[in-house]
Amino acid sequence: MGRWDSMARPLRIQYEGAIYHVMSRGNRRERIYGNDGDRLAFLELLGRACAKTGWQVHAYCLMSNHFHAVIETPQANLVAGMKWLLGVYTQRYNHRHAASGHLFGGRYKAMLIDERDPAYLRMACDYVHLNPARAGLLGEGRRLEDYAWSSYPEYLKPARKRPPWVRVDRVLAEHGLGANDAAARREFRRRMESSRRGAMNLEALEKLRTGWRLGAPDFLERLVERHEPITGEGHRGEERRETDEVRAERIVREELKRLGLKESDLPKRAKGASEKVAIARKLRRETTTTQKWIANRLQMGGWKNVANLLGQRGTASKRQDFSDPMIFTRL
Repeated sequence: MGRWDSMARPLRIQYEGAIYHVMSRGNRRERIYGNDGDRLAFLELLGRACAKTGWQVHAYCLMSNHFHAVIETPQANLVAGMKWLLGVYTQRYNHRHAASGHLFGGRYKAMLIDERDPAYLRMACDYVHLNPARAGLLGEGRRLEDYAWSSYPEYLKPARKRPPWVRVDRVLAEHGLGANDAAARREFRRRMESSRRGAMNLEALEKLRTGWRLGAPDFLERLVERHEPITGEGHRGEERRETDEVRAERIVREELKRLGLKESDLPKRAKGASEKVAIARKLRRETTTTQKWIANRLQMGGWKNVANLLGQRGTASKRQDFSDPMIFTRL
C-alpha cells in the first residue's frame, strides 16, 4: 500500500512503482543555475540521488530558472529523495556563489503519471524533451540534441555511453523502437524533430502544465482504491512497503553482523567508535536517513557529533560537509 503524505500542504501521493513529472522553479523565478558548473553539479547529485533511492530517470531538462524530470520510484520515496537532492544542491550552490537562503521557490510540483499505460510516460517525456524548443532556445538549423542540458541527447547514444540512472527503454518501446540500436536511435531522432515542428495535443499540454495527474479515465479511481486518504495532520496510512528507515535498519543489522558486533554492544562502545563511524558513513552513502536518525540509532550522541565524525577525513576534516540534509529549502 502506498502513502498519502498529508500536512497543511496538498497531499503528496507515494507508492512503489509510481512515476512523476517533477518540476521545481527558482525562488521568485530567479536562476537556479548560474553556469555550466552548476548544471554539472546538479546532474551529479541527481545521479547520487538515484543511487540512494533506486530512482529511474526517464527524462530531464535543466532550464535557467527551473528543471523538469520524469522520475520512476520503485520504492515509495519521492519525498525523501527530493528533500535530499534540493537541499544538498542548495547548500552547494550557495557555497559556490557566496549566497544564502532559499534557492527554490515554494514546493516542487510532482504530477503523477499513469504507470499502467506507457503512452502517458511517452507524453510526459516528449513534453520534457521538447521544452528547449518551446522556449525558443534552438535557433535556425540547430537540432534538438544541440541543447546539452537535457536527457534527449542521451537517448541518441549507445547504452555504454549513458549514465546508468537514465532509462530509455520504456519510451523507445512506446515509440515502437524496442531494439535500441543505431537505426532505432536515428528513427527516434527523426520522430522527435517531427514533433518539434508539429504541436502537442493542446489538452494534454495544459494537463502537463497545470494538472496533478496524467492518465487514463480510470486513473483517479485506481488511485483512490489503492491509497486510503488520511485527513488528519501527521497521520499516515498503514505502510506495507520497505521505507528508507527499514532499509537503513537492515544495513545496520548487516553491518553489525559483518563487524562481529551485537546490538547490545552499541551502548558499550564510544560515541565516536570507528565501527559506528563506518556504519554511519554507509548509511549516509546508501540511504536518505538523517544524521539525527543515525545518531539515535547508533547511540553516537547528537547529530552534530555525527556530522563532525563523518567530516574527519584527514586534511579534509575542516571542510564544510555539504552532504548533510538537515538544512533544506522549503519543499
